[in-house]
Amino acid sequence: MAEATATDGLNKRFSLAGKVALVLGGSSGIGRQIALGYGECGASLAIAGSTAAKVDDAVGAAAGIGATAAGYTLDVREAGALERLTADVVARFGRIDILVNSQGITRLHPADAFPDDDYRDIIAINQDSVFEACLGVGRQMLGQGSGSIVNIASLASFRGMWLSLAYTMSKHAVLGLTRTLAAEWADRGVRVNAIAPGFFMTPLNQARMSDERKAAAIARTPAGRFGELEELVGAAIYLASPAAGFVTGETITVDGGYLASGI
Repeated sequence: MAEATATDGLNKRFSLAGKVALVLGGSSGIGRQIALGYGECGASLAIAGSTAAKVDDAVGAAAGIGATAAGYTLDVREAGALERLTADVVARFGRIDILVNSQGITRLHPADAFPDDDYRDIIAINQDSVFEACLGVGRQMLGQGSGSIVNIASLASFRGMWLSLAYTMSKHAVLGLTRTLAAEWADRGVRVNAIAPGFFMTPLNQARMSDERKAAAIARTPAGRFGELEELVGAAIYLASPAAGFVTGETITVDGGYLASGI
């Protein structure tokens, strides 16, 4: 029999083989990159998004790296949509071991002129759907006696952000949800953590950030650049893996030093 190697031990710690990962917002941007990273580590994927063509494309990309994947198209604002999704994924795969909440939108307005409709949409998607997914999938995980939830927070979880009142409110709420569920569920086998990305040029913000705002973001980031989506994947794999078995209630910032920096 061949002797175990250091690589074998490393692979075991970070392997997701046999795990089922449900990635909400998994058809584009951060969620898609994380889903594909999980697939590379052996997880079976349930990729959920709001646009059928993008979901199909992400499922095809997963198949291209040899991952088992199924796609689900839904509007997370619709009553009962997340409950049906959870039931469908469990029926297809038998369980859910990992949940990633990467769904989100943002719209920029001055606080004193923030449209009611935009406020309601942002809160419904960024906050309410994360709450519903965490509780619905969390109950499934509690019944299994194990699971890992990874919520996508933001630098706006820690700071006030100009022109982003509703988005900032929603991302503060994600941290409160993450920490509270972690405290309640730690002794029942379910871990709840978050990742707070810095500035990444995703479809969510690329078209919405003015050149001036982009320049300001880079100027305040010690690394002096935007992040690459691939640079978020390691944190997501770690939090979902056996290597993070004693980690819960934490938020990993992947921000090029933004929050650490002073004047």
